[in-house]
Amino acid sequence: MIRNFIKTTLRNLLKNKAFTAINILGLALGLATCLLIVFYVSDELSFDKFNRNFDRIYRADEEVKYNGDLSEDAVCPAPLAATLAAQFPEIAGTVRFRQAGNFQVRKGTQDIHEDQVTYCDNSVFKVFTLPMIDGNPNTALSDPNSVVITESMAKKYFNRINVVGQTLTFNDNKPFKVTGVIKDIPQQSHFRFDFFLSMPTLNESRENSWLSSNFQTYLLLKPGTTPAKISAALPKIVHDNVGAQLEAALHTSFSNFEKSGNRFKMMLTPLGDIHLRSNKIAEMGPNGNIQYVYIFSAIALFILLIACVNFMNLSTARSAGRAREVGVRKVLGSPRQYLIIQFLTESVMVTFAAALIAIVAAYALLPLFNQLSGKELVITPHLLIVFVPVLFVAVLVIGCLAGSYPAIFLSAFRPVQVLKGKLAGGFGNSFLRSFLVVFQFAISIFLIIGTLVIYNQLKYIQNKDLGYNRSQVLTVYNVSALGQRSALFKQQVKQLPGVSDATLTGFVPVNGWRSNGSVFKDRGMNARQGTLTQLWDVDQDYIPTLDMKLLTGRNFSDQMPTDSSAMIVNESAARLLGLTDPVNKNLYRPLDDYGKNFKTFHVIGVIKDFNFSSLRDNIGPLILMYQPNNAELSVKIKTSDATRTIGQLKNIWNELAPAQQFSYAFMNEDFDHLYQAEQRMGTLSFIFTSLAVIIACLGLFGLAAYAAEQRTKEIGIRKVLGAKVSTIVSMLSIDFIKLVAIAIVLAAPPAWWAMQHWLQGFAYRQDVPWWSVAFAAVSTIVIAFGTISFQSVKAALTNPVKSLRSE
Repeated sequence: MIRNFIKTTLRNLLKNKAFTAINILGLALGLATCLLIVFYVSDELSFDKFNRNFDRIYRADEEVKYNGDLSEDAVCPAPLAATLAAQFPEIAGTVRFRQAGNFQVRKGTQDIHEDQVTYCDNSVFKVFTLPMIDGNPNTALSDPNSVVITESMAKKYFNRINVVGQTLTFNDNKPFKVTGVIKDIPQQSHFRFDFFLSMPTLNESRENSWLSSNFQTYLLLKPGTTPAKISAALPKIVHDNVGAQLEAALHTSFSNFEKSGNRFKMMLTPLGDIHLRSNKIAEMGPNGNIQYVYIFSAIALFILLIACVNFMNLSTARSAGRAREVGVRKVLGSPRQYLIIQFLTESVMVTFAAALIAIVAAYALLPLFNQLSGKELVITPHLLIVFVPVLFVAVLVIGCLAGSYPAIFLSAFRPVQVLKGKLAGGFGNSFLRSFLVVFQFAISIFLIIGTLVIYNQLKYIQNKDLGYNRSQVLTVYNVSALGQRSALFKQQVKQLPGVSDATLTGFVPVNGWRSNGSVFKDRGMNARQGTLTQLWDVDQDYIPTLDMKLLTGRNFSDQMPTDSSAMIVNESAARLLGLTDPVNKNLYRPLDDYGKNFKTFHVIGVIKDFNFSSLRDNIGPLILMYQPNNAELSVKIKTSDATRTIGQLKNIWNELAPAQQFSYAFMNEDFDHLYQAEQRMGTLSFIFTSLAVIIACLGLFGLAAYAAEQRTKEIGIRKVLGAKVSTIVSMLSIDFIKLVAIAIVLAAPPAWWAMQHWLQGFAYRQDVPWWSVAFAAVSTIVIAFGTISFQSVKAALTNPVKSLRSE
């Protein structure tokens, strides 16, 4: 019986090659797209799950609101970890990280730039699953000036793995003893450091400062415990420790501090929420976004539904062609359940063939998909063990779902009516089929509008006046490696004919460097007279190099010694400090956490607000100070021959530091990196939307073909009676165009609402443009009409003699 089902199925599929090809191609495209999206989503959801204690690890975060400025940070004070461990026996371990920034690591005579460097406690190997290949995890980071490196770094610097006892030289000839080698940290980790420096090396780690937050702090809870008790105790810990130092510094009680609308809070974030649900200051790496996981999951489901709807539509549209077969089978005694099994077998076999093509296509397209998505997805044996059974079940489910309605519909034909030729055919008499076409195109229109809005917002970001000019600005990294020669480097660079200006500082709007601090209007450090602000060390060439606008006052000058205590504030800082005329006013910056020591500064200018953070955030207070900082050199190039100027820069660098690595990037590239997630989402959305439209049009193409086939005699009669080709094309197309128009009306409102909600994530944004809906509507109608017209024109041009000769 089963062999008969399969043989009959193959005969039917081969008999209708066009129908079979359209169905298999549509399902294959849908399944291949779903597979790639499933790979992406599963990778995003698997972050940090390689840790054995994944569900028991929490990070302590901090939220500070001070005089209207809100800061949400992934860092906490240094003493917090020890305080929590001492008070709560439920905590099995704690570990702190202190990001070290950029380091130069010596290899032979060359210094190599490394940026994945951190200080951390030795307990990191207890809290996180970081298998050690060589060394003792219990003591590896217990002593000062010790370092644990990854397997890749061991091979890079020593060409072998067993390197415990060797020495690595870091910045300024600081030797660190290698005390351990761990396996490379998996890609699915929210931090991926290569060098772990021992925390005892860092004096800051032993300070009892509760007002300085620089340490990412993680807790490992004991099995069977929940974080509720610890979370409930955090306000008291803040009050007893932070509050005490805050009161000493601000000369006001912590309760008055909170009554003024300020707050200082700490909370726990589960490890599983960090990658997709956390976007705080001082994250240890670029995180994902749970919204994008939801969006791509929905797109995968929509595309699969469109492909399944194609199958259902085409199968039911062919009902007239299969009606006699069903009638004969029923007359010969075939029960309805056998007919249902027959049609479901056809559906499953088509789905199985489509799945095979989809697997091959997904495997072939995976490298391209990795490039577009920024992932490093690979198909491993472990993945196949899980994936193959799931795919097999999915093929059965999709095959049965896609074939269920056609099977039930076709098997319900009454043999008497069928064999007498009374079965109605045509496109317009099936409400469900019309509904499914509307559903298909509504999804496609929704996706088109979404993609257009994403691209419109990205274009707005690219073209928005940010308050500074990043065009033709090149940033040379790791200038601090030059030491005292960094000023000479800047001086020689400024003399190049292709350079208009250069500024020496690590604080540029696009690189993520931040430095929080407090400033006050009075010596008494009154809490109501201060604000939490960004404090950036810059030189006198900073403002002209980045083409910023000075609203009032003057710029820094190396000819004025008093500028070492000068400040230039932005509009937001002036507003939050209540300074209507800031120039020549004094501001006070505390030098400790107790308010006993401070430095007096005088304001010499006000700079126009500029976006120094992502456009997702409002512009906050920022103060420029005339202080040395030689981390990077930003160079304004005035010539179109950038390649020549870069070569000259490299020559100067090599003369001053032949052992140092020369690395650079244009500021536009660093700016684009801030919105890399949105750009990737826009690209992938465009591709997936295009595939959805193609799949929908494949179904429409097939439906148009069968609609034309069923009306062959009608078309012949109309042509004999003098109907024009345009009239026949219009007749065949109007029903489909009506359905597409209905889809536009149904899809536009939810698409507008969804994209308006997505745009709320940007502080600076454009509303959903009206033309995105209009363009989606017009383009969909044009594409649909073009798809239908091919079959309509073909039918209209057919010689009526051929269609009427049997009459």
